[in-house]
Amino acid sequence: MVLVDSVTRAGDSVIARRRPEEAPVDATVSPTRRPADRAASRPRAATPRLAKFHVPEILFGPGSLPEAAHAAVRLGARRPLLVTDPGLVDAGWPAQLCAHLADAGLRASVWDGVTPNPKDHEIAAGHLAYLEQRCDVIVALGGGSVIDAAKGIALLAGNGGTILDYEGVDRMALPIPPLVMVPSTSGTGADVSQFCIVTDTRRNTKITILGRALVPDVSVVDPHLLVTMPDWLNAATGLDALTHGIEAYVSRAHNPLTDHHALQAIALVGEHLERTMDHPSEEAARTCMAQAALEAGLAFTNAILGAAHAMSHQVGGLLDLPHGVINGVLLPHVIRFNAEPDPHRFVPIAQALGLPGDITPDSTAGAAEAAEWAACEVRRLADELGVPKGLGEIGVTESDVGLLSAMTLADACLSTNPREADQADIETLFRAAL
Repeated sequence: MVLVDSVTRAGDSVIARRRPEEAPVDATVSPTRRPADRAASRPRAATPRLAKFHVPEILFGPGSLPEAAHAAVRLGARRPLLVTDPGLVDAGWPAQLCAHLADAGLRASVWDGVTPNPKDHEIAAGHLAYLEQRCDVIVALGGGSVIDAAKGIALLAGNGGTILDYEGVDRMALPIPPLVMVPSTSGTGADVSQFCIVTDTRRNTKITILGRALVPDVSVVDPHLLVTMPDWLNAATGLDALTHGIEAYVSRAHNPLTDHHALQAIALVGEHLERTMDHPSEEAARTCMAQAALEAGLAFTNAILGAAHAMSHQVGGLLDLPHGVINGVLLPHVIRFNAEPDPHRFVPIAQALGLPGDITPDSTAGAAEAAEWAACEVRRLADELGVPKGLGEIGVTESDVGLLSAMTLADACLSTNPREADQADIETLFRAAL
């Protein structure tokens, strides 16, 4: 485990200082000993385990949208399929991107048959459009639903079958077409992740498809696109980014590379999400939230997630509700559950969110107080954003708890939750969140 002693701001960055291992006290050693002796007596750092870090090429900054066309050309596109949704078509962004693609000499086909929480039959329809138009590269412009749909289409284009065949980890055997992603929301991180989340309409649940092949080739992050998000979507995706950062930081698969990005994302969301709600056209705040989404994505695609996402996927599949809103309801309860046996890992999270100075988390009791403060701060933020207090307000009932809990146990995200959870634990969490 990598322990962090403090989290501080330095300009726009977060500095996480590692807590050194305590050295044994040797009373026989003189304070006047030679430098070589002092160096020899220092505690040795623990040998880090092997860490893999998957990341696409990233182009980031206001006005970067035209770069998506250049990226498609570099990837060999002649007839790209532009995947988007009707809301973005109305906002005008796909038309702008099509113009950039045309300027680059490409004839794009547009497919906009994606709805929130993309469905298995929508993936099939998009794949058919890809084949009929004889496309070669897939460009996605949209939020997480659009990007997941684009990944699903690419998966079928390279491997055939139906999207439900690929539930689980590394089920695809053959290469997929190149992917260029242009996120229009600030939260999902799908544009840099190895996840593809699709709704199984027969079972009314979301399946998780996970694999290195699903990491896009290029992500083009233009914060200008965020200004057309409705407030509810801005709130939902911002809470999703916060959940990504927190779950990645405490994940069993975390490492020093993911820790930095996770804490940075948590701090950026805590500092800027509310401001984007109050001042939606402010470029600085939007850019910070775009960075938060990106950093959270880099963290969770490599560290994976935890119980909040495993549970949220089931509620979203059952009721077709915004994923980030469900996370906002569940996350405080999951924080408390995970912090109960050992709260220390939650101290840097609380510090990144602005832990007040009257809490001193140096002891186990202080760490527990910091973890509880973090859970309350997440709930405070959710309240400010208008998120329901409980799952009951969005349609979940006591009769749903058993089925939702059983399906949660099969979700890949639960495998990296820092605390073991059986069905009884998950049922208790769902009931607490009602």
